[in-house]
Formats: sequence, structure tokens, C-alpha cells
Amino acid sequence: MIAEEVIIKPIVTERSSEGIQEGKYTFKVNKKATKVEIAKAVEKLFEVKVLKVNTVNVRGKEKRVGAHVGMTPSWKKAIVTIDTNPSEQTYLGKGGKVVKVSKKYKDSIDEFMGA
Repeated sequence: MIAEEVIIKPIVTERSSEGIQEGKYTFKVNKKATKVEIAKAVEKLFEVKVLKVNTVNVRGKEKRVGAHVGMTPSWKKAIVTIDTNPSEQTYLGKGGKVVKVSKKYKDSIDEFMGA
């Protein structure tokens, strides 16, 4: 699956807005998407570093209109924790020299709240 097929839309509720301060963002995702696919899609679309992905399968609710009874569709929710403090990464290069590489990740998803 490509990244645009995995992430359907962000979920903006009071509870999900509280998680943004902790770096937790909530998305409606494809029911067949795995945690690895969700993490790669969020990293590609929003240029952030994903630390953890939690998923929840939400069952549809029973609704009735007059005498007719039906069900709303089931869907999958993903709570993605991102790295809010991306720091420099160091490693030993050629000749034993210490090389520092700055990570090119953002510390928040600006598009989430429509900003």
C-alpha cells in the first residue's frame, strides 16, 4: 500500500487534542494496514520520526431510522507517538573521527490541526 492509502484522515477530538502535547497523534487508517505500514506512512507524509504505533479496531454501532435497523461501518484507529525532541546522532567515521549528523525530522505535525 502507498502512504496515501494507509492514512485516511486525522481524528480531532478533545481527547486526541490532549495527546498532542505528549507527541501522540490519532488517525483513521486502512483496516488492512499493519503497524509497520502506518509508521512508514506517517514518516513519509509528515517528515517526523515515529517512536510507537498503537492500533484499535473500532466496531460499528447499531443505528436505526424509524423501523429500519442498520450498522455503521467498522474502522481502524491508530495512535502514533512521534519523537518530539530529535537530537543529533553521532558515529565513528573513517579514521576514527566522530561525525555528527543532524536528523532532518520535525518535532510536530503542523498539518494535523489545519494550521
